[in-house]
Amino acid sequence: MKSMHSKFVLASAVLAAVALGTIPVSAETTLKVPFKFTAGGQVCPAGYYTVRHDDTSNFVTLISKEDSKTFTWVVGPGEPAPTESKVTLKFDTLGGTHVLQSIQYGRLVTSQLDKKTLHEMEHESQLNGGR
Repeated sequence: MKSMHSKFVLASAVLAAVALGTIPVSAETTLKVPFKFTAGGQVCPAGYYTVRHDDTSNFVTLISKEDSKTFTWVVGPGEPAPTESKVTLKFDTLGGTHVLQSIQYGRLVTSQLDKKTLHEMEHESQLNGGR
């Protein structure tokens, strides 16, 4: 029963993933993230972020409008339909902490950006909370 409970908690965390900024693709798109989050091991404040894709490369760049944080990742074909035209930031959420997990840029998607699984995050949270 305990194992089933753990799976339920993990499934709930996965379902709590937030998708923001679903708007049509252009050369550069600005999105508002209403909460602070982590990306690339850095804490990023809530605010406006530009997502930029260079059509001649396989890179997508996330640029903070409020401070000097800039992140660049590789994008490739993903699960979206070939005609997809949205820009979406996807987050995992655990205990009020938001972690950027992927960026969808039209039909292109980054791989999982934070290699930690939700299970590892949950385990760390339990260890830190129990001490």
